[in-house]
Amino acid sequence: MFRNALSRLVTETVRPRRYVTPGPVVQRLPPSSAPARSFTDAKDEARPPFDASLLDFLVCPLSKKPLRYNAATNELINEELGIAYSIIDGIPNMIPQEARLIQKDSPDAPTQ
Repeated sequence: MFRNALSRLVTETVRPRRYVTPGPVVQRLPPSSAPARSFTDAKDEARPPFDASLLDFLVCPLSKKPLRYNAATNELINEELGIAYSIIDGIPNMIPQEARLIQKDSPDAPTQ
């Protein structure tokens, strides 16, 4: 076993290495027609519009109840569970783990 490992070590270190001829590493790409997004822009870009016709068949994945669109926060709201699903680039993010809990005003809550 030791002899086998030693012979592999010798053959791998003595074997001649083949190098690739150096070529241009960085290639220039032609400018694209679409503007590139930047994370450093200070101004807030306009959000893509949400298609309200999606509300006809979109339901909450947890309760299977209809959702309400809130244009001020750009979220789909489930009033029953108090969950808000965000809309990113016009696409609703319906993953329950990424939903935001909203404060529900319950009239049955005791006041102290």
